[in-house]
Amino acid sequence: METKKYPTADLRKWSGTLLHLGLATSIGFSLLAFEWKSYPDGPLKQIHSNQENWDDLDIPISIQAPPTPPPQVAPVIIAKPDDIQIDDLDLQIDINTDEKTAIPDVILDEVPPKVEIADEIVDFTEVQASFKGGMDAWYEYLRKNLHYPTTARRIGIEGTVIVRFVINKDGSVQDVQVMRSIGGGCDEEAIQVIENSPNWNPGKMGGLPVRSRMAMPIKFKLN
Repeated sequence: METKKYPTADLRKWSGTLLHLGLATSIGFSLLAFEWKSYPDGPLKQIHSNQENWDDLDIPISIQAPPTPPPQVAPVIIAKPDDIQIDDLDLQIDINTDEKTAIPDVILDEVPPKVEIADEIVDFTEVQASFKGGMDAWYEYLRKNLHYPTTARRIGIEGTVIVRFVINKDGSVQDVQVMRSIGGGCDEEAIQVIENSPNWNPGKMGGLPVRSRMAMPIKFKLN
C-alpha cells in the first residue's frame, strides 16, 4: 500500500525554528541557575544605620611564653691544702711614751727656692711696644745693619719677610720666628737683625710693663 504524504503535516520545515527555540530555552535555564540565590532558613539580622551598640567579637588573647632558659651548672670548687703553714706568733710590742724616746721635731735650716712662674705673653696691649726713637730710628737701624744676602741678590729674590718676636718687660727681644719666608738667605738675615736690635720700649697694660708679642715686616728689594 502506498504511503500518503500531506504537505501540511511535514515538520522538516520547522526544524530550524525548533532548534533555535531549544537553544534559547537551554541558555535561559543555564543563566537562571547561575543567578539563583539561596538564603538560610533562619531570620536575617537587621542592622540599622543609627545603631550605636555593636556586638564585639570575643577574640582570645594569645600569650607566648618565653623560652625556658637552659639550666645553669654551678662551678665545682675544689679545695686544696695550703702548701705553707704559718705558726702562731706571739708578738708583744712595748710602747713606751717616755720623753727620751720621743721623736724630735724636724727643723728645716734651708728654705726651698721660690719657683718663678713665667709671665704671660699678651698679644694685644693698651700701649703697644715700640722701637726706641720711633719708626725713623727703626728704619735707620735697618739701613745700617740689614745686608742683602748674596744668594738672593744673584738669583733676583725680592719680597717681604714677616718676623714675629716677644718683647720682655725690660725691652729685650726673645723667641724670634719667621711667619712668612722668601728664601735665599733673607729669612736668616731678618732673624739676625731682630735679635741684634737694641732694647725696645715694652708694651703696657694698666700702666705696667708686660711681655707682649709683636710682628714686624722686613722688605728686601733690589735697586
